[in-house]
Amino acid sequence: MQPTVRRAAVLGSPIEHSLSPVLHRTAYRELGLLDWTYDRFEIDEATLAGFVADLGPEWAGLSLTMPLKRAIIPLLDGISDTAASVEAVNTVVLTPDGRRLGDNTDIPGIVAALHERGVEKVPAAAVLGAGATASSALAALSRVCTGEVTAYVRSRERADEMRQWGERLGVDVRTADWSRAAEALGAPLVIATTPAGATDALAREVPAGAGTLFDVLYDPWPTALAAAWTERGGTLLGGLDLLVHQAVLQVEQMTGRAPGPLAAMRAAGEEALRDRP
Repeated sequence: MQPTVRRAAVLGSPIEHSLSPVLHRTAYRELGLLDWTYDRFEIDEATLAGFVADLGPEWAGLSLTMPLKRAIIPLLDGISDTAASVEAVNTVVLTPDGRRLGDNTDIPGIVAALHERGVEKVPAAAVLGAGATASSALAALSRVCTGEVTAYVRSRERADEMRQWGERLGVDVRTADWSRAAEALGAPLVIATTPAGATDALAREVPAGAGTLFDVLYDPWPTALAAAWTERGGTLLGGLDLLVHQAVLQVEQMTGRAPGPLAAMRAAGEEALRDRP
């Protein structure tokens, strides 16, 4: 007999400030899943295997954040083509027959967030940064960008990595040095994947009539670049847009209920961020 209580959680390190519990618990309430729980666990690469091995039949799914998106893969029975394309899993669904299946909802989450704002196709795009999120950005751009993507990076090694990801994902990637990053701001779509503060100096360079900026940060928000983008009349998406859209997809996969309650989850996320000191 299937357990009455169904469990899910987000794992990572550090995990203290994760908004995932707020989003998923809101979804459960909206969907009437009163016997579902969602927690957070401080788990690193050294403790991941033991945690996964101890999961019982009450577990329905896991959300993975850094540094576990790649470390989880050897512990799974299979991963989706989307996750394989970037070698990163942020979602694990535990099936009734005991399998552990991995997926990546960041990529379709980026696409869904762009579609929500009316961005279906663009002729060109720019990516600021070359970290872990940049590969997911390129994978998303393979679905929305019909032309060249320029990645602005700080080192030759990062440039090589981005070109390799582009080849793997079928994206025409050109690289440019970070010193020329202001050029990116004229692209129809700019995805900023950099840490807090990295793009602050670009805020004064935002052109009038700016296109669309997707800045993946959500705390602190807005970034200096995001605020300047809005002032210049551009379309702006933030990290909360990505977080909510990928969480909706996770909820749908883990619970089997669709559509997920996007509006309620976004409102809960916005309230949680406002309440932070």
